[in-house]
Amino acid sequence: MSKRLVILGGGESGAGTAVLGLKQGYDVFVSDKGKIAPKHKEILAEYKVEYEEEQHTEDKILNADLVMKSPGIPEKADLVKKLRANNVKIVSEIEFASWYTDAKIVGITGANGKTTTTALTYQIMKDAGLNVGLGGNIGKSFAMQVATENYDHYVLEISSFQLDDIEKFSPHISILTNITPDHLDRYNYELQNYVASKYAIATNQTAADYFIYCQDDEITMQNIDKYPTAAKKIPFSYEKEVAEGAYVKDETIHININNNNPFTMSIQELGIRGRHNVYNSMAAGIVANIYGLRKEQIRESLANFKSLEHRLETVTKIRGIEFINDSKATNVNSTWYALESVSKPIIWIAGGVDKGNDYSVLEGLVKKKVRAMICLGVDNTKLHSAFSKHVDIVVNCNNMRDAVRMAYQLSNPGDAVLLSPACASFDLFQNYEDRGKKFKDAVIQL
Repeated sequence: MSKRLVILGGGESGAGTAVLGLKQGYDVFVSDKGKIAPKHKEILAEYKVEYEEEQHTEDKILNADLVMKSPGIPEKADLVKKLRANNVKIVSEIEFASWYTDAKIVGITGANGKTTTTALTYQIMKDAGLNVGLGGNIGKSFAMQVATENYDHYVLEISSFQLDDIEKFSPHISILTNITPDHLDRYNYELQNYVASKYAIATNQTAADYFIYCQDDEITMQNIDKYPTAAKKIPFSYEKEVAEGAYVKDETIHININNNNPFTMSIQELGIRGRHNVYNSMAAGIVANIYGLRKEQIRESLANFKSLEHRLETVTKIRGIEFINDSKATNVNSTWYALESVSKPIIWIAGGVDKGNDYSVLEGLVKKKVRAMICLGVDNTKLHSAFSKHVDIVVNCNNMRDAVRMAYQLSNPGDAVLLSPACASFDLFQNYEDRGKKFKDAVIQL
C-alpha cells in the first residue's frame, strides 16, 4: 500500500511536491485553507491529484504518513500541533525534493541579499554553460524541477521557514548572507530561534562541502562557533583582508580560493550598485571560483547582471527626479542598504506591517540623506516617533497613488524618491511584488 503524503498549502511548493510525490509512488492529497490559484489547480488537475481548498478536512490529513507543510504555515497552527501530537513527520519542500535528486546544490539563505545572490550565482553558472536549475523562494518549485527536469546543479534561495523543517538536506555549497532580526513574530520574538534556523543550512554538510559567510556581519560572527559544521568555512568581507575567501581593497574585489590564481574585479565594473551588492557579488563570485569557472566568464556575468525587480530598481526619471522601487526591503537592514546606496537627497516612502523593528540603526542615514518622509501604512505611529525629530517633513498616506504624488510634489530635480518600506506589505497590499507594481504604476501615471 502506498504511503500517504499530505501537502498543506496548494501554492508553488505544494503543487510541485504533489507532482514529485505522485511520481515517487505516494498517495497524494493537497489541502489549502485558502483558495488555490488557477495555475496551480491546473497542475493538480493535469496530474489527477486529489485536493481541497478553503478548508482542512482533519480526518483526511491526520492519517498522513508524511506531511509537506508550506513555509507560510506557522508551527503554532492548530493543525500542525495535532500532527506533531500524532508523531506525523513534517518536512519542507526542499527536504522532500532533495531525497530524489543527486544534483549538486548551492543553497543560499540570509535575512537580506539572498534573492539577488541566488539570481547572480545562477546567472554566472548558466552563462558558463552548466546544466543548472533555479528554485526555492525564487523561480520554479524545486520539487517540480526534480520531478520534471534533469539538472546537474541547483541554485536555491532558502528561507528560514523552509530550513525549520529539514532533516537531512545538505547543500554542497551553502551561503549565509547575513542575519538581522526578521520574522521574529514566527520565532516567539527570540532572535536566537531565528539564528538557529539560518545556521541549519550548514548542519548536515560534510568536509567535502563549503560554507560561505559574511565576516562583517555581527550576529553571524557572534554565533558561528555555536553551530558547528564539517564544511570548509569561506568568509567574505568589505572591511578587512581574508587569507582565503573574498575581500575589498582599493575599490577592487579580491577572491582567493586554495591560493589558486586569485580573481580580481573593480567594484565600479559590477552591474549592480551599492555596498550590499558588493557583498552579494563576492558571495556569488566565491561559488564560481569553487566551481573553477573561467575568470573572464565570471567577470562578464558580474558586469552584465542587472538589478532584480523590486530591489533598488530604477523605474524612471521625471523632471530630473529618480524613482527607485525597493519594495523587497521588508526589514530595517534592507532599508539601511538602500539608504546607504543612494547618493542623492531622498524623499523616502516607508511603512507597512512592523515586524518588531528597531529603527534606531537608520537614524544616522536618515538625518544625513532624507529630506522628507511619507509613511504608507495603516498604523504609522512607530515611524513618526522614530523619525519625526530627524526629518523636517513627515506625512501620512494610505494608498500608493497618493504617496507617489506627494513624493513628487515634495521633490526637487536631482532628488530620488525611494520606496524602501522596512516593513511587510500585508496591511495595504497582497505582497511586496504587489506593492512594488503599484508604485511603478503610480510613477508612470504622474
